Amino acid sequence: MTVTAFLAVSPTVDGSMAPEIAKAVEALEQFDVSYETTPMGTILEADDVSEIFAAAQAAHSAVDSDRVGTFLKIDDKRTVDDPATAKVDAVEEHLGREASGQR
Repeated sequence: MTVTAFLAVSPTVDGSMAPEIAKAVEALEQFDVSYETTPMGTILEADDVSEIFAAAQAAHSAVDSDRVGTFLKIDDKRTVDDPATAKVDAVEEHLGREASGQR
């Protein structure tokens, strides 16, 4: 089983969110998840959905702000053991090229 998730933790702060987001990302290190931070959030991957929930809760709690909005979207593939990259690979196969439009 492979569980893929998108996590976005958004503290309400004056100025840059980067210092608080770094705390959230650092909290993920305590868990058995792979992750990739993107400009809009972090992709998580684990073998079990409970590990995703625990990691997301820790990331949310690590942020020091009076108000924190957290979005978690989970894809729990219960009968397939494909990594998150397989989703991108499938799209690129149909495109016949990389799914990136770098500017």
